[in-house]
Amino acid sequence: MNRIARTERATTKRQAYSWVWRFAVLAVILGLLATILLRATVIDVFRIESNSMEPTLNPGQSISVDRRAYSDAEPQRGDVIVFDGRGSFLPYAKASFADDLLSAFSLAGSNNKYVKRVIGVGGDTVECCSADGRLLVNGEPVDEPYIFAGDAPSEQEFSVEVPDGRLWVMGDHRSTSKDSRSLLGASGGGMISVERVTGKASEVIWPLDQRSDIR
Repeated sequence: MNRIARTERATTKRQAYSWVWRFAVLAVILGLLATILLRATVIDVFRIESNSMEPTLNPGQSISVDRRAYSDAEPQRGDVIVFDGRGSFLPYAKASFADDLLSAFSLAGSNNKYVKRVIGVGGDTVECCSADGRLLVNGEPVDEPYIFAGDAPSEQEFSVEVPDGRLWVMGDHRSTSKDSRSLLGASGGGMISVERVTGKASEVIWPLDQRSDIR
């Protein structure tokens, strides 16, 4: 009788352990799915790898990206955005349906993602430069307090008309940034499609002692 009781207790323990493990695995899976859904629809995270946006953003920082910012509106001049560079910054890269699906759910890595500041939107004429060295947008000089100290707004002269549905973007560290200026002769002219915008860069979230809103 004692042997039977011990066997029954052992079976009960195994069943309990099995249930705990199943619950733990399910909780992990649900947590991962919730995280993926959150990053795909609400807030994404992007790590800064280059110095092209200094002093606004520095290498090693992580930023939050508001995916809802442009659900009812398009990017505006001055916005700092994260976008998929295929077809613009990666002018000859072709994306499959699978690539787009993985990118939408933030599962494709960040090799094709970029962060820049919007300088011109559809219908704008962007030129370099005015008599006092400032960029001109629709003939009006632009004040750019975010530019890296010592940099000119642009050493490269250009004059472009931004098509509807496209954006002219530049980095804040103008002397090191590879941006729309670098791709004037490429497919798409370096101007990114609004449809390729992941979202608006909203806040530096790491390191914790550098947390701040992005302007």
